[in-house]
Amino acid sequence: MKAIVFDRFGAADVLSMASVPEPEPGPGQVRVAIRYAAVNPADARLRSGELQQIFPVTLPAVSGAEGAGVVESVGEGVTEFQVGDEVMGLFETGSYAELALARDVVHKPAGLDWQTAAALPTAALTAERALDELGVGQGDTLLIHGASGAVGYLAAQLALARAATVIGTGSPARHDKLRALGVIPVSYGDGLVERIRAAAPRGVDAVLDAAGYGVLRDAIELRGGTTDRVVTIADLTAPEFGVALSVAGQPDLEVLRRLADSAAAGRIRVDIARVLPLSDAAVAHAVSEDGHPGGKLLLAL
Repeated sequence: MKAIVFDRFGAADVLSMASVPEPEPGPGQVRVAIRYAAVNPADARLRSGELQQIFPVTLPAVSGAEGAGVVESVGEGVTEFQVGDEVMGLFETGSYAELALARDVVHKPAGLDWQTAAALPTAALTAERALDELGVGQGDTLLIHGASGAVGYLAAQLALARAATVIGTGSPARHDKLRALGVIPVSYGDGLVERIRAAAPRGVDAVLDAAGYGVLRDAIELRGGTTDRVVTIADLTAPEFGVALSVAGQPDLEVLRRLADSAAAGRIRVDIARVLPLSDAAVAHAVSEDGHPGGKLLLAL
């Protein structure tokens, strides 16, 4: 089968199309024919070797961990899925491939389009987890750094649904998109803290850093000098500031089912920036790494 692999750590150009053996599902696994694979910032960090001490990768490796497709075969003990089922979720073998193995998938709701199904799982689960860690609820004022990115955009919607006020940083070109959600947009750059204070005269109750561009010092200042209720999903220097780094654990599939149903019903939406063919995986990684993709990146198979 065709897959995007890397046999050494490095820049995006270490990715290449290759023919690799078809994976065989083991006990509890399903084998999925991928329709769309999602590109996440962690994919590039794994490919570069940046995360090797945290999440070791054995080379050569197939890239990608998220997507959507159709169950093609099932392993021993699988009762929830059968051949032909449409699924979405996280994959144990690389998702930038014609076939991938998974345990952590759910049925794709009938009303959910394939691109959204592939783009939703990681961003939605990350956003919901971070909001829970921050304890965001009714009446809170939440600041989201990177509110127009894949996770930030979903976190904003989920926080608004919790009856919180949301202030979101982003480039001026994306302010209208944020306003359409009900977010108060604020531009990056010099004077950021003052602009946020003007937007939130009663203060900021919680901060979610979904961007990872050196905003933690400002976040602590906006929280009155405390790291309480400050979480980052993107800045690996967080321990230096005493800030919590939210790291994915075992995915909560009940939460994923609920959020998939919400997306199918139109209550939340994913902003998809670009869809590229599988052969352009290196291009997708380069766009992701420039830090401003403007939404989710997908690879079509």
